[in-house]
Amino acid sequence: MTPEQHHGTRSASAAEATRPTPPPADATHPAPPPAQATRPTPAPPPADPADAPAAPAAPSVLPARAAWSAVIPAGHTLTITDLHGNQAVDFLVYDAHDTAVRYSAPDTIHAQGGLFLGTGSVLLSGEHTPLMTVTADEVGRHDTVGGACSKESNTLRYGHHTWSQHACVDNFLAEGARHGLGKRDLVSNVNWFMNVPVEKDGALGIVDGLSAPGRSLTLRAETDVLVLVSNCPQINNPCNGFEPTPVELTIGAPA
Repeated sequence: MTPEQHHGTRSASAAEATRPTPPPADATHPAPPPAQATRPTPAPPPADPADAPAAPAAPSVLPARAAWSAVIPAGHTLTITDLHGNQAVDFLVYDAHDTAVRYSAPDTIHAQGGLFLGTGSVLLSGEHTPLMTVTADEVGRHDTVGGACSKESNTLRYGHHTWSQHACVDNFLAEGARHGLGKRDLVSNVNWFMNVPVEKDGALGIVDGLSAPGRSLTLRAETDVLVLVSNCPQINNPCNGFEPTPVELTIGAPA
């Protein structure tokens, strides 16, 4: 190779080195920036029982021994009808937005100055706030002190052979669990249609009921309330005539 040729080759190489590198074919369409990491969607808060729709206004027949619950909006009514007569209906009520606010037998009894419930009785909470009011009653007297039957109380009163019998506490626990309630949330309950006379010395007994087929009572919700009902399964005393029967539950619109 001559010096001229060698020089020409170096010149060509230098030219190649200084020549700008052509842009990529897709330089006018730059790649999108890397995707940003997305934050996980937070879990929704626990459902408020009061957000659940109220039960249908059409009457609902509750079978013997069964449980029932509903959120009843303020101003609406609940009518309980004793279809066959002499059927006790165990009942608990809570503020639907704060179930720590719940029926209190002591507050209710003290405020009205008597043990028995009837037309005009107001079911009060432990905070002394009104939950429901009895607006109509065809029986005249309902129990506040007899409590709910349980496996334990049945065994104590009637013998160990009753241990396996279904009881109101079982109903309250099963139905209450649907609303996040447990055993610690159960308090002394109301017994609609149940006749528990109390003597002057404090003695009480569970005797034949005062109700009759088709008699009813109506309660008005004073705030949004959650109601639990146990159609009492007791067969060892006369509170159900020794044969539990269905009742009817009807939620009505404000008057």
